[in-house]
Amino acid sequence: MEARPTTLKRLKLGKLKVVRRSLLQRYEQQPFISCLAGFYSCRWKRYQRERTEPGKCCCNMRECMFFPLLVAAFCFSLVFLYTWGEGKNDYNSFDWYNYGNLGFWFLWSLVILIVAAVLFAYISLLLVLAMCLLAEGQQLYLHWSHKIGTFLVLGFSIASLFALSILWRDHRKTVRLSFQVTAPYLHIGAIAIMVLLAWPVALHAIRADKKVTQVIIVGPYLAILLFLFLIPLGMYSPCIREMGTLGPKPALIGHRGAPMLAPENTEMSFLKTIEHGGDGLETDVAISYDGVPFLMHDDTLRRTTNIEEVYPNDTGKAASFFSWDALQKLNAGTWFLKRNILTGTCGSAKSWMSSSKSRRLNAIWSGKKAVYIPADALAPKQHPSIKVLWLHNSVRSFVQSVAPGFQHTMGRKAPIEDLLKHNIVKLNLVYTEMSSEDIRKYAEANITTNFYVVNEPWLYSLAWCSGAHSVTTNAVHLLKNLSQPLFLMTPQQYNIMWILTDLTSAFLISLIFALHWCREKNLSSCAQDNNPMIESGGSYNKFKTELSNMPAVLA
Repeated sequence: MEARPTTLKRLKLGKLKVVRRSLLQRYEQQPFISCLAGFYSCRWKRYQRERTEPGKCCCNMRECMFFPLLVAAFCFSLVFLYTWGEGKNDYNSFDWYNYGNLGFWFLWSLVILIVAAVLFAYISLLLVLAMCLLAEGQQLYLHWSHKIGTFLVLGFSIASLFALSILWRDHRKTVRLSFQVTAPYLHIGAIAIMVLLAWPVALHAIRADKKVTQVIIVGPYLAILLFLFLIPLGMYSPCIREMGTLGPKPALIGHRGAPMLAPENTEMSFLKTIEHGGDGLETDVAISYDGVPFLMHDDTLRRTTNIEEVYPNDTGKAASFFSWDALQKLNAGTWFLKRNILTGTCGSAKSWMSSSKSRRLNAIWSGKKAVYIPADALAPKQHPSIKVLWLHNSVRSFVQSVAPGFQHTMGRKAPIEDLLKHNIVKLNLVYTEMSSEDIRKYAEANITTNFYVVNEPWLYSLAWCSGAHSVTTNAVHLLKNLSQPLFLMTPQQYNIMWILTDLTSAFLISLIFALHWCREKNLSSCAQDNNPMIESGGSYNKFKTELSNMPAVLA
């Protein structure tokens, strides 16, 4: 008779040991949770933290109102970081714009990129900590210092995006172009984020005690997921094309030579372009006060010469109002070294301003490369190795009569009929106007297209896939090494990537939901089996509290 009570007692103690061991395993995770809560809430002590009750909100009302601001700060900082990062092609123009307004040279573009990356990393860390705390069933409480940081990130990102939209409107076109090559990979990244979010979403949805709460949690998540699954149906990229349909590599025209390697519009800059395999040169010609042509892009000499040292009282004077003798006293290379635009050496490059137009220009034209020069430059007639492109519209008829060998180009899009009427053979367009459909339409009428200024490999790859004939670039030495477009793939390859991404993510998300469902079901069954006093509708949390307070002798 005594054996039965003893066996029952041992059985109960054994079950209690199992439950207590399970609770102790949960307690062993506390150092990890302490780190999460410490960095997120500055609550390092266990008694400072609270677990989320099943079916209850993950935080109080104030935190519930602030959490969307944290998500918004993450989204806006991500958008600005992507927008500014994809604008790297125009960093040099941005820095020169600031130089013209501020009067001193500084790499503002790089500073903004670093700040944007740091702020995005900071806000991403906070969001990851929040997701981990939610996955562990902890209540959220963001420390006041992080709340201030969140407002700063949100304000900086919104203000920066607004400033870009006002001061640099064409930058939006650059971002839209970038989507044509990065969209397939952004799609994969978005799917990966949704897989990671499945863990806290599944945890709180399954623990919710009301169907309405479950629908509120799971409904938006599944809607966004379905949208991401189907978005490739409306995606377009000229770099997704059948094998054998890719056109020839666009010719590379050195923009004022190779300004990343040597001072622009100097002999050294032109030689660097030829040395790195450029297909042509683009330069700018001005006329001195005494009628001598020289190479200069700006209206003044302030940016690309040492005029502040030689003629400090004439820094704002137009370049064309200097005599050739005065221009020869200037140095057009020292600024390149002093301002440290890019790494590398260019020696003490001196100004290349020719006193004899035909002698100097013939020195360039005698090479094998075609020379592309602007509208106001003249050239020796019947030269066998050059192409002179006339861009200016106002005197086009006169130029056609006196220089029939010039090839006429236009700097804007126009109907094909108008272009053929004026004997236009090439369009010289800013790269933001790139369109594979327009390029194909003009090519059918034997009108080629050139885009400027293309410096980044992704943008050059897009021009290549779109069928551009040539690009004007500051980075001949970088783009010449590309053997094929960076994001080139066949439609079959992309479909396989798309379907595998969707199927894999759907499997992982289903697995996460199933694991949470089984885990919560087992915990609930364990609570009822090991405490007969708890009825089917009893409180599981109350049972855990009682077990945790049991005397240690039960162990």
